[in-house]
Amino acid sequence: MKYRVRHQTAYSYGTPVDLAAHLVHMSPRPLPHQRIVSASLEADPTPVRITEGTDYFGNDVRWMFLDKPHAEFDVVLDATVDVAFPPPPPDDATPAWEDVARMASPAGGPGWREAQFVFDSRLAPAVHAARDYALPTFTEGRPILAALRDLNHRIRTEFAFRSGVTTIATPVSTVLRQRAGVCQDFAHLMISALRALGLPARYVSGYIRTRPPPGQARRRGCDQSHAWVGAWLGPEHGWVDLDPTNDLIVSDEHVILGWGRDYADVSPVLGVLLGGGEHSVAVSVDLESE
Repeated sequence: MKYRVRHQTAYSYGTPVDLAAHLVHMSPRPLPHQRIVSASLEADPTPVRITEGTDYFGNDVRWMFLDKPHAEFDVVLDATVDVAFPPPPPDDATPAWEDVARMASPAGGPGWREAQFVFDSRLAPAVHAARDYALPTFTEGRPILAALRDLNHRIRTEFAFRSGVTTIATPVSTVLRQRAGVCQDFAHLMISALRALGLPARYVSGYIRTRPPPGQARRRGCDQSHAWVGAWLGPEHGWVDLDPTNDLIVSDEHVILGWGRDYADVSPVLGVLLGGGEHSVAVSVDLESE
C-alpha cells in the first residue's frame, strides 16, 4: 500500500524566540517492509544549520538550529511511503511467553539485545498494577502471540478513547484507574504490563490511515500522530507491532516513523529555546492512500 503523508507541527510563541535548537523525529523510517519513495522536511523560518543523522535506536533525526528572533516555527513533512508489512506467524507457532521472557534476560541469552526494552523508562515503567491487569491473559504456557492479541483486544474494549483526560506525562497507574485515554496512553499501558512480565516492548510512533477500507468503520487516532507497541516474539519470529487503540496487528494501515522506550524517545519536535514565553502548538496530519 502506498501512502502520501503530510505532517505539520506549528508553534506560536508569546514573545520572540532569540535562539533555538530542535531535535526533530518526523521522517519515516526505512525498513525492509517500508520503502521511502520520497520525503522532504521543511522548516520556517529556515534554520541556519540542519544536521542529519540517526539516534541511538536507528531512527532518522534532524537537528535544527535557529539564530534569529522568530515568533513562529513550522515544520512540515511531505513523504510518499510504500508499506508491505509481513503477516505474523500463527499464534501456536510462537513460543510460550515465559520462554520469551527467559530468552530476554539481561544476564545473557539469545535476546540480550532486546533485553534493553525490558527495563523501566520514565513514561513506561514496569508498574505492578499493569502486571496484575495483564496476568489473566498471560496464563501458564500460552503462546506469546495469542496472549499479545488478547491483551491488545482487552485494552481496546475495556478502555475508552477520550482526548483531554490525560497528558503525555500521565502515569500508567492513572490510565488504569480511569480506564480512559488516547493512543499514547494505551501504548504506555501495554508496554508497562509487558515489561512487568519480563517481556521486551517498545513504543512505536507513526501514522494510521485517515480513510477506512470500504464498509469499515473509521479508525480512531487518525488525523494526528499515532502510537502503538512493538513486542518481541523470540529470536525466530522477531518483532511484531500491535495497535491496542484499534485492536489491530499492524499490516497495511500504518506508517512507522520510529521507535524507542516511550514517547519521549520519539517526540516529533523537542526543542531548547532562549525566549518564547508561553507558546501554543497545532498539529495537522494527513495520510492518504495513492
